[in-house]
Amino acid sequence: MGRLAQTDGLTDVQQEILSTVRGFVDKEIIPVATDLEHRDEYPAQIVEGLKDLGVFGLMIPEEYGGLGESLLTYALCVEEIARGWMSVSGIINTHFIVAYMLKQHGTQEQKDYFLPKMAAGEIRGAFSMSEPGLGSDVSAITSKGVRDGDTYVLNGQKMWLTNGGTSTLVAVLCRTDEGHPEGTAPHKSMTTFLIEKEPGFGEVKPGLTIPGKIDKMGYKGVDTTELIMDGLRVPADRVLGGVTGRGFYQMMDGVEVGRVNVAARGCGVAQRAFELGVAYAQQRQTFGKPIAQHQAIQFKLAEMGTKVEAAHAMMVNAARKKDSGRRNDLEAGMAKYLASEYCKEVVEDAFRIHGGYGFSKEYEIERLYREAPMLLIGEGTAEIQKMIIGRRLLEEYRIQG
Repeated sequence: MGRLAQTDGLTDVQQEILSTVRGFVDKEIIPVATDLEHRDEYPAQIVEGLKDLGVFGLMIPEEYGGLGESLLTYALCVEEIARGWMSVSGIINTHFIVAYMLKQHGTQEQKDYFLPKMAAGEIRGAFSMSEPGLGSDVSAITSKGVRDGDTYVLNGQKMWLTNGGTSTLVAVLCRTDEGHPEGTAPHKSMTTFLIEKEPGFGEVKPGLTIPGKIDKMGYKGVDTTELIMDGLRVPADRVLGGVTGRGFYQMMDGVEVGRVNVAARGCGVAQRAFELGVAYAQQRQTFGKPIAQHQAIQFKLAEMGTKVEAAHAMMVNAARKKDSGRRNDLEAGMAKYLASEYCKEVVEDAFRIHGGYGFSKEYEIERLYREAPMLLIGEGTAEIQKMIIGRRLLEEYRIQG
């Protein structure tokens, strides 16, 4: 382990968890990641190993069979896993966001039913806000849930579900107009539904179709899908929290911790890119000496190392603030924005250090080069982060009088 991206003040338990995860990443993920990624193959064996380590229950309270750890511990584990292969961290993140939303907002029956199985990795979660043509405008969703006796009938098309095929529980945001008079703000007439389903593709449940995997530039292995609801019936007791109209707030709470997660992923990918760049610079020779001895390369390494360190510090700060029970949307937005931008830049510099070999699929940096752009978009684009940051700063620094 190098000097960069260390975290002060961790307990012995946190250090032991991180050491175990890092060992797993070095032994079980890094050696096979590029090969699996090139084949776009789901990392079933890796996922089983993470289940055995208890990673799927990392933040689920002990009373439900989880480890009851903090967001910081979770984010540092994600950083390690993304260092090995970012797609694996995506499989865990969507699961974790649904578990977090259940823990924070679920009814007691929902918590008792879902959380123990989620902690064991028996139920695996995905969540869905976006729709085709929607982009970042969540308030414009058109998917709808209409009450019919003891059930809701759901219709609509959702987009960009990570784990859409492999998950068995999907938290889906729909519009529900019951009890909300005409003219109600759009975000106050949204509801989160907990939809249980079989894993796989095609019609996985009457009225619910997962058409297949979306072919992507990077972020392979993990399945990203659409979700089509056509007369899908969901029991009324599977409204998250038992009350309609709170879905937007529930989802935003989940996304807030998701942004810390995406920042952690950016930190992990940037760390790996730095490791590859600094190693290659010491092995590759030009003009009779290792390229690491050329000042131009040393300057690149200096910039890369500084960005890795800065992104890590902001991510840790955002996680600690959430753990303290304070509002962290400003810090999470800043951390996500900075870490994703710096990740892209560090990966590109490592790619440049590799020269022509960086373009070869034989070298790991080629995979990282295709993966980094997803972080610029996932859990809200850079532009959305800047909007959140700007608004919050104006709140904090409002001129009086």
